[in-house]
Amino acid sequence: MSPTWGIVAVALVSIATLAIGSFGLRISRTSSDFYVASRSVSPSLNGSAISGEYLSAASYLGIAGLVLTHGADMLWYPIGWTVGYLLLLVFVAAPLRRSGAYTIPDFAQVRLQSLAVRRVSTALVVAVGWLYLIPQFQGAGLTLQTVLDAPRWFGTVLVAAIVTLSVVLGGMRAITFVQAFQYWLKLTALLVPVMFLLLAWSRDGRPGTQAPVDWWVPLGNAGPEAVYSTYAVIVATFLGTMGLPHVVVRFYTNPDGHAARRTTLVVLVLVSAFYLLPTFYGVLGRVYASDLVASGRADAVVLELPSRLIAGTAGEFLTALVTAGAFAAFLSTSSGVTMALAGVVGQGLSGHGPWRGRLSSIAGLRVAAALCVTVPLGLAFVTEPVPVASSVVFAFALAASTFCPLLVLGIWWRGLTSAGAIAGLIGGGVCAGVAPFVSLALDTDGWWNTVLSQPAVWSVPVGFGLMVGVSLATRGTVPATVGRTMVRLHTPERVQVDRRF
Repeated sequence: MSPTWGIVAVALVSIATLAIGSFGLRISRTSSDFYVASRSVSPSLNGSAISGEYLSAASYLGIAGLVLTHGADMLWYPIGWTVGYLLLLVFVAAPLRRSGAYTIPDFAQVRLQSLAVRRVSTALVVAVGWLYLIPQFQGAGLTLQTVLDAPRWFGTVLVAAIVTLSVVLGGMRAITFVQAFQYWLKLTALLVPVMFLLLAWSRDGRPGTQAPVDWWVPLGNAGPEAVYSTYAVIVATFLGTMGLPHVVVRFYTNPDGHAARRTTLVVLVLVSAFYLLPTFYGVLGRVYASDLVASGRADAVVLELPSRLIAGTAGEFLTALVTAGAFAAFLSTSSGVTMALAGVVGQGLSGHGPWRGRLSSIAGLRVAAALCVTVPLGLAFVTEPVPVASSVVFAFALAASTFCPLLVLGIWWRGLTSAGAIAGLIGGGVCAGVAPFVSLALDTDGWWNTVLSQPAVWSVPVGFGLMVGVSLATRGTVPATVGRTMVRLHTPERVQVDRRF
């Protein structure tokens, strides 16, 4: 593809993102606007925004790359990421909105009346956010290197700069409009080219038999290690969604719990529609771009297929379109994660930390946005890139092992104590966060490597078990306000009760 087409695509997406963000600046005035969009986002708009930030580089590029490389076994990734919203709908969405919190640490403090739990939660929010941002930045560098032949650092820095500016301009209200626009752009950017690709494939008549039989059959001749890995992906993706800070924070922007549930249903529909598309790219890639596997560039299959199947200007236009969608994927997810981090860290800078009283809540959020991007930006340069879908699963496993137990038990079990919550957050976090790095350090094959590199199967039970066990041992410290808190979490807004803490 001529670099001109790619430059135009990236420039248009960048300009549109900044323009929509500047519109948000004009209507964002209060701290509530910046942190939770004044809790006035409708289910349809919020559903589009959540889908926009959720469908990251792992979804846009990574799923197709994994299907191209490993076949049908990789379909558990989109299935898990979609089912996660069903569990979030059932267990978390409405009660979490009724809590009145801004962030997960807010909820933890409200529910358990403990600053210590808040601090541990804040540290974990930052850890999950950074794990999520690094592959977004690296993927942006790969995309612009592939289609523009630009240095890899250029795309990384460009995304970080645009994201920071968008958050600083208008906070959550601006990001909501940006992410809703980017969902529909991403859907269009995959849907339109795939229609032409399938048409070209049908005319070509080349049978898709180049892949071995095992590629088409889930767990065809898989051994115990592959079965374990599959269940690890299922646990991490099913349970990790309800613990992702940038997903959870969006439910605070709904007017009430009923709207939060309706938002989740909208997300289920939009995400399910989107995830049908990357699979087509992975299958077609096996026929026309299998060389990308050997070269270690499987994540680029979405970007390369249009020019391989369709010649001339039409192919270049379709490549530019998928490039625009890929760049939107990096921007939307990165902006959502940055907003979640800025909300948590900004509260610490303005209201709970040593700078209390020196910064307003809005200034604290803006400073925090810049600080929170700097570290993952640096790590994106010094760490070795890995497949984007696989790297994001690390963040899911960490969220599933920490915030999932905190939210589920905090919402549904009166007996949770601050000591139990801290034990589970630290224990589950250490297991899920340290084990993959131990696996890399050992650099061995076999069962130990598999178990350590994908810890969700055992780290999630550790998180739940520690929270329950330590809470039972410290049952005398259950907050005195737990009854009133539970009434607030579980009583529909239409029922007139005293909701004050």
